[in-house]
Amino acid sequence: MTIINKKARFNYNLFERIEAGISLLGREAKSIREKRGDLSNAYAKIIDHEAFLINANIPSDAGGEYNSTRTRKLLLHKSEIISILTKIKAKKLTLVPTKMYTKGRLVKVELALAKAKRQFEKKALIKKKDIERDIERELRVKV
Repeated sequence: MTIINKKARFNYNLFERIEAGISLLGREAKSIREKRGDLSNAYAKIIDHEAFLINANIPSDAGGEYNSTRTRKLLLHKSEIISILTKIKAKKLTLVPTKMYTKGRLVKVELALAKAKRQFEKKALIKKKDIERDIERELRVKV
């Protein structure tokens, strides 16, 4: 099962991708296997040489005091964390989750080093897609 962050490609220029494990509760893992989850507002942060996934919405069936957007720990090697941290500081990048998927019985998160797009870049992308769609429509009608 794969949960994709569709907003990531639109809001960011994505560069290097990193695969990380994630520490979940049992009911959260079950929700991900059922393809219930949302990464659209999520981001990753490195705090005290540990990586965390913040604001990822993984709902659960269990009632009670459960916070579906709690902070979850990402499982990376120390050398990977140091490498990511130096790249983030050197190039002023952001760590964005692009995908959450199962690999066997494990749940993995694909992170990407990204730089935020400016508003005019997003508008230009939308304009370009509209023009391409119109051209395709014209070609289909003529043939």
